Amino acid sequence: MLGRLLKPFLPRGLYWRAALIVFVPVLTILLVVSLAFIQRHYEGVTRQMTGNFVLVVHHILAETDARPDTATAQAEAARLGQAFALLEARIDARAPASDNAASLPFYDLSGRLAIRELQAGLPEMASVRLRDGDVTVWLRGQHGFLRLKFRLSQISARNPHQMLVLTLVIGLGMGVISFIYLKNQMRPIRRLARAAEAFGRGQVVPLRLSGATEVRAAASAFLEMRERIERHIEQRTLLLSGVSHDLRTPLTRMRLALSMMDDEPEAGALLADVSEMEALIDRFLEFARTEVAEPQVPTDLDTLVTQRVAEACRGGHEVHLIERGDAPGIVLPLRPQLLARALDNLIGNALRYGTRARVSVTRGAGDVVVTVEDDGPGIDPAQYDRATRPFVRLDPARGASRGAGAGLGLSIVADAMRSHGGRLELGRSDTPGYGGLRARLVLPMKSGGHGSA
Repeated sequence: MLGRLLKPFLPRGLYWRAALIVFVPVLTILLVVSLAFIQRHYEGVTRQMTGNFVLVVHHILAETDARPDTATAQAEAARLGQAFALLEARIDARAPASDNAASLPFYDLSGRLAIRELQAGLPEMASVRLRDGDVTVWLRGQHGFLRLKFRLSQISARNPHQMLVLTLVIGLGMGVISFIYLKNQMRPIRRLARAAEAFGRGQVVPLRLSGATEVRAAASAFLEMRERIERHIEQRTLLLSGVSHDLRTPLTRMRLALSMMDDEPEAGALLADVSEMEALIDRFLEFARTEVAEPQVPTDLDTLVTQRVAEACRGGHEVHLIERGDAPGIVLPLRPQLLARALDNLIGNALRYGTRARVSVTRGAGDVVVTVEDDGPGIDPAQYDRATRPFVRLDPARGASRGAGAGLGLSIVADAMRSHGGRLELGRSDTPGYGGLRARLVLPMKSGGHGSA
């Protein structure tokens, strides 16, 4: 229960959590020890010094009361004041209002204790005042009020705050050193996190083994894992490319053979099957090319989208581009060929399952969104996750009669977005006149740096 209440107020980063684990117990121990030392040591010293001074006060009061008149009592008070190194000793006709411990500042620990001890040890005291380190007391006597003025240091330990100041200075100094050391220990973990995040976007960031043994072990395991994943991706790419290229040779021979059989009734249907197989091979090659290394370069996103829309319109298709009139072109570090293939896939799917497409580019708070909408049947929301998986076809939802495919279109787009650190979002278009699938390519405004997959 207590943990849930404190959780919103605790830091989320490992660095500050480690700092709390280190400094909270140390500061607690220092404060407890300091306060306990002040309470036991300084209070004991003050009580002892005040008790000794009370004896001096009783002696001065007794000597002045023994004098026959006020004049001789005044002279005796002045003499004793000099003898006991008091600031002032004289007899007044009346005593002013008294201070109390509660009226003193909260940090004046010695003054509070001194006043309490004087009040307890001097029942004859009529008034006491503490001003700027000087204590003045008025005692009831035979000839009036005996006024004694002296330094607070005569009845209390000097500079009781030194322990706290010394503890604070040492604590701050050691805290700075600990923060520097802790920062050096956190740096390898942050580098590992940045390398893992960059690899998730398809970038390879150099990572040097450093830090504690456990951090080195984690970084070494990550590097080995990254190498295995890269080998697996390379093998998959080579497999798809090799198989696709090997299939083109027999298909070419079949097409040549069928071209010489124009008079056969089955030749047309077989040629259509061969064309469909070639289209599938092209999709396989396109899917394999998404894993090919391509460096990120600063690219004008508006220009890239305009070019892909113009290319789609050359084939006689109806594709509308919603121009942005609020800002100049958006320049981002992109893989232009990979993003172009992703846009071509989305526009091609929109035209395959619908009659027209709508493309727009909008700028958000921290990202840029490219939206492609169509007027087709759309996709069931329950199938959005499956639609982005490779080799998954949703023909019942999208209309199998509208075209054949291998189920790689949206998978290529999703991989391209992950490579850029973005994401693919599917939904239902609410634009009047469309109402089909709405695909949103969300690209971050700040990339994690340049690299290659």
